[in-house]
Amino acid sequence: MSNRYTDHDAEHYERPRRRTRPRTKDRPSYDDAVDGVVVTVDRGRFTLLIDGVTVMAMKSRPLGRKGVVVGDRVRVVGDVSGVDGSLARIVEVVPRTTTLRRTADDDDPVERVIVSNADQLVVVAALADPEPRPRLIDRALVAAYDAGMAPLLCLTKADLADPEVLLSTYRSLGVPWVVTERGGDLAEVRDRLRGRTSVLVGHSGVGKSTLVNALVPEAHRSVGIVNAVTGRGRHTSTSAYLLELPGPDGRGEGWIIDTPGIRSFGLAHVKPEDLIGTFPDLEEMTEDCPRGCSHGTGEPECGLDVAIESGETDPDRVESFRRLLAAREGAADW
Repeated sequence: MSNRYTDHDAEHYERPRRRTRPRTKDRPSYDDAVDGVVVTVDRGRFTLLIDGVTVMAMKSRPLGRKGVVVGDRVRVVGDVSGVDGSLARIVEVVPRTTTLRRTADDDDPVERVIVSNADQLVVVAALADPEPRPRLIDRALVAAYDAGMAPLLCLTKADLADPEVLLSTYRSLGVPWVVTERGGDLAEVRDRLRGRTSVLVGHSGVGKSTLVNALVPEAHRSVGIVNAVTGRGRHTSTSAYLLELPGPDGRGEGWIIDTPGIRSFGLAHVKPEDLIGTFPDLEEMTEDCPRGCSHGTGEPECGLDVAIESGETDPDRVESFRRLLAAREGAADW
């Protein structure tokens, strides 16, 4: 018997097909998806708030490598009951209104999103124990302006040092500020936070978590101490966390996002032309600057210097702006 395979056989041979689901360009509509907001992120699991219920979720496969961060408004399907062991799926991230970014250092092209959809950046700095770091404040202000967020300077531990020295540095920029002391009244802070979504940033030990616990008693954020030798605080919060700010009647008055103490805040993503654009009064004076002018100190024929010489602008405001411009250069360590 011959085993020869002939052309005739080939004409009648049908290759077995794998049983696979036919491909389609149609995507699920997720008409039954519900709205939620990301409260915190931990190792690929997302804690959401949906109609007052805390829900655990994961990203759906179609989202791929798209990042989901604290503050994101998301669309969710699956089990949103919030019972132990339940797991929903995030199927869509709603376009963000603001994005607070940083890079690992000033030469790193990779941007990292810290939080989204916050409209106010609260820079928390201690007046003593540890000593204030103006470079930290400057970099945070640059990040706020770049993100289109309103800045607020919150100075803590006023019972240990006079805030006037530090405040005089920022008055020309028009940055609003509040001053607190340990165990003191927080009414003014609450007024500044009311009706807004505010993200708190600062290095460890400045009293950020203490402030959050005073504003939201049920938060129970970990509080650290300052090293007496280095003057630096120890990281206590390990992840960003979104909390509702309670009012006197128990109703929510706004949202605050507590973040871990940050030791570096690279600003590689911020361009000088973007920064000057956040100061319309100064930008107007740079229209006749030479091509490529950074508007920094020592730039020949810079319109800002011309404006100072003619008395058109406040020299302190220009100096403060140039300090912010310089803050985005060099080492990212605050």
